[in-house]
Amino acid sequence: MNRYPLWKNVIVVIALVLGLIYTLPNFFGEAPAVQVSSIKSTLKVDTKLMARVEEVLKTAGISAQSITLDPNSVRARLADTDTQLKAKDLIEKALNPDASDAGYSVALNLVSNSPNWLTGMHALPMYLGLDLRGGVHFLLQVDMKGALTKRLDAVAADLRTLMRDKNVRHGGIARDGQSVSIRFRDAETRDKARGVLADNQPDLQLADAQDGADFKLVATLKLEAQRSFQEQAIKQNIGTLHKRINELGVAEPVIQQQGADRIVVQLPGVQDVAQAKDLIGRTATLEVRMLDETAAVSGTPGPGVDLVPERKRDGTTTMVAVKKLVTLTGERFVGAQSTFDENHRPAVAVQLDAAGGRIMRDVTRDNVGKMMAILLIEKNKPEAISVARIQGEFGNRFQITGSFSPEETNTLSILIRAGAIAAPMDIVEERVIGPSLGADNISKGFRSTMWGFIAISCFMMLYYLLFGMVSVLALSANLLFLVALLSLLQATLTLPGIAAIALTLGMAIDANVLINERVREELRNGSTPQAAITAGYERAWATILDSNVTTLIAGVALLIFGSGPVRGFAVVHCLGILTSIFSSVVVSRALVNLIYGRRRKLEKLSIGQVWKPGV
Repeated sequence: MNRYPLWKNVIVVIALVLGLIYTLPNFFGEAPAVQVSSIKSTLKVDTKLMARVEEVLKTAGISAQSITLDPNSVRARLADTDTQLKAKDLIEKALNPDASDAGYSVALNLVSNSPNWLTGMHALPMYLGLDLRGGVHFLLQVDMKGALTKRLDAVAADLRTLMRDKNVRHGGIARDGQSVSIRFRDAETRDKARGVLADNQPDLQLADAQDGADFKLVATLKLEAQRSFQEQAIKQNIGTLHKRINELGVAEPVIQQQGADRIVVQLPGVQDVAQAKDLIGRTATLEVRMLDETAAVSGTPGPGVDLVPERKRDGTTTMVAVKKLVTLTGERFVGAQSTFDENHRPAVAVQLDAAGGRIMRDVTRDNVGKMMAILLIEKNKPEAISVARIQGEFGNRFQITGSFSPEETNTLSILIRAGAIAAPMDIVEERVIGPSLGADNISKGFRSTMWGFIAISCFMMLYYLLFGMVSVLALSANLLFLVALLSLLQATLTLPGIAAIALTLGMAIDANVLINERVREELRNGSTPQAAITAGYERAWATILDSNVTTLIAGVALLIFGSGPVRGFAVVHCLGILTSIFSSVVVSRALVNLIYGRRRKLEKLSIGQVWKPGV
């Protein structure tokens, strides 16, 4: 008798039901939508923005199927593309009355058409890659030479402060190409400076030089320091690009390093190249400046003073007068965390680097009781994100306090940590893949998988009869589990991924072929049908496990060391191996037990022709 215990049957049924539920969203397709996200980091995406979008559409007589809010955007799902275009224009005019100073990005997008009960269970469709959904591809060249030049300018400023603090007299510090030169009147002073630099600037390589009567000390970055700086610059650029692209709401963007100084950016579903280029090329920097309180009282900015907007908690904007002289730039900020001050008021704890701490100590000592502002500058437009009064002298660690809520201090700390792009980048290659080409790729991939499935099914049912039909049902369950897992994990499906699905089908049916042949072998050796089923599954299991484990090792290697399309293939391949083991052994055995398990007197099995010796 071949029977599973009740708990095994329950597991199989639950697995099939869950597989069906998490596969369903992929059949509902996508609906046109308008997505609204913040361009300026100080503008929030919240319920107020959602209500404003709803009001704009309602006033225009446009009925949105749904309006949803996520951490980065508001999305309004609409009935058709004509309504989508009309809604985009209306929302754009309402939210950005001054197009030259836009605060929000209003973009066309697609959202899942799944019913709410599926979405509520986190049953979402798979993400589609660039080759299936269409979108834009950029290859960015990072200007490492320019980044190193920028770094040396900062080093020169640090050296001036260090020489002053250590009372080392010099005749001038200047950057000369890829080095920094310090002039001295005598060799003794130069030797003293060498000792100071060796103790405080370990990343610099020092060399003596002579220029007429002047003694020079030439400082260059060590090769290890240059490599470390370049790696950090690439990482910071990639991190900043991730933050910016999140504003577009792109599902699974690809942002990765290629070679030593290039970055690949792929944005599936984005067709507006101009908007994508504008977003990637944005520059956001932080500056610390002192307020000119005289100009603030008179309302008239004098020479050396800028008027910048400050956004209040209630949403209103006032103008504050700040001095043009920049006290600190965002490069000096190395950390920021939301916290509470000694009076239990929300605050932001900020940490500066050593040079920034020295500058801040000097400035705050001379300006106790005066106002200081932190400016966020995007697209050359400054905005004050914090204006506070200096309560006392502080150095590289201090707190920013004001009329903040805990949520606002968290946002401010993120802004400070985000910083700017570390090295300039140029777009050296761009490609646009249209949605029609993506749809054609999906159609071809689906047809190839479908015809492969049909061919396998026909062979199995003709050759193994009822056991072949069981194998086909197990193969269908395998495909169900694989699609459900990809949807549950929100993996990105690409053309190589579709190829991996087709390969998985072949590998999964191979396990059923092994099982069926083992059962046939037991029948040839004279075993009863029930005993042949038991022995066939048990003896095939070891072979199936060995073959799948070795293939899984190769798939894991592709996943670890591969990139781009190779990783896409490896993800589907590895998941397919796991689902094929379960479906070919557990699910097919459950079906065979259901068909034959309760028969006490079983004469034969429907498994095709069993050739016996001498017959």
